[in-house]
Amino acid sequence: MKFVDEATIIVEAGKGGHGCLSFRREKYVPKGGPDGGDGGDGGSVYLEADDALNTLIDYRFQRKYKAQNGEPGAGRNCSGSKGEDMVLPVPVGTTVVDMDTHEVLGDLTRAGERLKVAQGGFHGLGNTRFKSSVNRAPRQTTPGSEGEARNLRLELKVLADVGLLGMPNAGKSTFIRAVSAARPKVANYPFTTLVPNLGVVSVQAHQSFVIADIPGLIEGAAEGAGLGIRFLKHLVRTRLLLHLVDVAPYDGSSPAESVQAIAAELEKFSETLSNRERWLVLNKVDMVAEEDREAHCQAIIDELDWQGPVFRISALSGEGTKPLTQAVMRWIEARAEEESQNPEVAEQERQRRAQMDEEARARIEAERAARRAARKNDDDDDDDFDDDDYDVEVVYAPE
Repeated sequence: MKFVDEATIIVEAGKGGHGCLSFRREKYVPKGGPDGGDGGDGGSVYLEADDALNTLIDYRFQRKYKAQNGEPGAGRNCSGSKGEDMVLPVPVGTTVVDMDTHEVLGDLTRAGERLKVAQGGFHGLGNTRFKSSVNRAPRQTTPGSEGEARNLRLELKVLADVGLLGMPNAGKSTFIRAVSAARPKVANYPFTTLVPNLGVVSVQAHQSFVIADIPGLIEGAAEGAGLGIRFLKHLVRTRLLLHLVDVAPYDGSSPAESVQAIAAELEKFSETLSNRERWLVLNKVDMVAEEDREAHCQAIIDELDWQGPVFRISALSGEGTKPLTQAVMRWIEARAEEESQNPEVAEQERQRRAQMDEEARARIEAERAARRAARKNDDDDDDDFDDDDYDVEVVYAPE
């Protein structure tokens, strides 16, 4: 299976049916007259959020979609049938952007939510409509109008309350396995996680939140190193970021420098996202001798001059994970209550997310253009270049 979080499609609504030019002529009927019926409206194109989907891969194989045209009118005042609407299912969390105007048409964040992206053409009028006391035999009709056509970009961003940041092998996947029922792949090599993973963390009865694990970042990700920064867009919907850091990396690198490198990449991607609430989570504390553990962790905090919340955990053993999830739950509930009671705070949050979306879209497009230029310079004869070359393909096989 291939995880695809962006796709471009062309949608075209159906044309309206033409009006009919007809006159009633029947034997034994002394008076005839115009009886041309109206055409039918063209079908519209809708996108509908479906929680059974988690990828846009279907829209990479078929990119053009057209709704049904309306039928033309007929004699005896028969109206043409309306064209059938086309409903395209997309994953929950899909943003729809008009590629020609760069306008964001909508954001499908709830299952069953429907968005009209192309209006069907309106029906034409038959000559019956033009009958009057001074025009007894009208020969006027009107044609149906063309359906709306649009070039759309679909952008999928996973819906989560909390996002995980960190270097490859920082323990993000192990953490999400420890606190939720999600079972992402865990292995002792970098970039084990290739696509975002979601887990539902149940703190207690009727209290839970969704956490997102994205592929790890490395220094230079904004320039395309590693898996790049394209997966960072999945964090723009989150309310809180947990920055996991390995306190005892096997390669002997500095944990503080790792935090600073990720923070720099985050700022390059989106300044607004980098200013999100972010907590420091010192992971793998069980790898440090117990008598040296506090001093070792404090040295990292001092080197970073970290002023925000700090948690010390071992995702593998589960040590410290429960206090962390409880603190996250309290923070999320407090934030949600504040937004519900203060419309200004809710509006600020909406504007902040819109700004992050805009910054993320611009940064990803810049990275894609840079890769396209680099590819062209490397091989001017390669005519098969496509953005699909940089998609991540994941094959699920039984263990």
